[in-house]
Amino acid sequence: MASKKLGIGIDLGTTNLLVYVEGNGIIFNEPSVVAFDVETKDVIAGGTDAFSMIGKEHKKIKVSRPLRDGVISDMDAAKAMLKYVFERVQNIRDFHNATCLICCPSEVTQIEREAMRDLAIQMGIKDVFIEEEIKAGAIGAGIDIYSPSAAMVIDIGGGTTDVGVLSLGDVVLSHSIRVAGNYIDQEIIKYVHKHHNLIIGQKSAERAKIKVATLLEDEEEERVARIAGRDLVTGLPRTVNVTSQEIKTILQPIFQDITNVAYTVLEQTPPELAADIVDNGIIVDGGGALIPGVKEYFESMLSLPVRITENPLTAVVQGTKVLLRNKGSYIAQHKD
Repeated sequence: MASKKLGIGIDLGTTNLLVYVEGNGIIFNEPSVVAFDVETKDVIAGGTDAFSMIGKEHKKIKVSRPLRDGVISDMDAAKAMLKYVFERVQNIRDFHNATCLICCPSEVTQIEREAMRDLAIQMGIKDVFIEEEIKAGAIGAGIDIYSPSAAMVIDIGGGTTDVGVLSLGDVVLSHSIRVAGNYIDQEIIKYVHKHHNLIIGQKSAERAKIKVATLLEDEEEERVARIAGRDLVTGLPRTVNVTSQEIKTILQPIFQDITNVAYTVLEQTPPELAADIVDNGIIVDGGGALIPGVKEYFESMLSLPVRITENPLTAVVQGTKVLLRNKGSYIAQHKD
């Protein structure tokens, strides 16, 4: 009798890598970063340890982000990162008898999907399939996507924002925009450069975003983030204070772009499914869902009820549990 295949679910995010293994739960939830020894090509660190090296490396160490805008930009680094993750779980040794699900943004090309599939095959996993992040994220948010009632999801990740409508176990329509968490960081860098004459790194921008980002109209108290960088004029280290109001001015046009994508999806949604969305509202997940005021912003702009999922950062990888069980098949799930 053949042994049961081991299920592995991977949320291969631009910012964070999450890996779920049946029987072990989520075994990895850390930044998608890997550090190499330049001479030996050996992996020095991965995840959080490698992330702490960004911007501080020297000529003997190379720190790499294997993904950019939701797709693999460095296959060798991506393979090394996954190998690093799996080596940390001692009881996972035989990848040949495993089923691997990799989640990707909704509008990646077939070539990009094949690159993701090749990544798992190079790890020794033969049975690999790809699913869209919004599908897994909806399941992870507690939505029964296999029912005839439609659900709409806005997934604001690190590299991409995906907006889609799901019904009867699959994505009816979706759109993706490469405006998300990393894009916000870059806009903060540009703003600080222009308005404060200070050059800062992405990690500093991300910390400011996490600390003071908001879309709330009536904030009780303006918050301040202290950012350190290099003075554009003197070339010396300097700090500035950036307020939540300043970050809000950066966020508003970005979230307007995301809202425009949501408009497009709603305009293309069939009438019966649109009626369901009026009743069921919109689910928001991904790291961007953690910004205060996101719920109120989308409700104001779209005139629909909005719910932030309870687990925005892990919804996608948690949703892989169900998809692994039936390999994404509507019929297999519907018969359960």
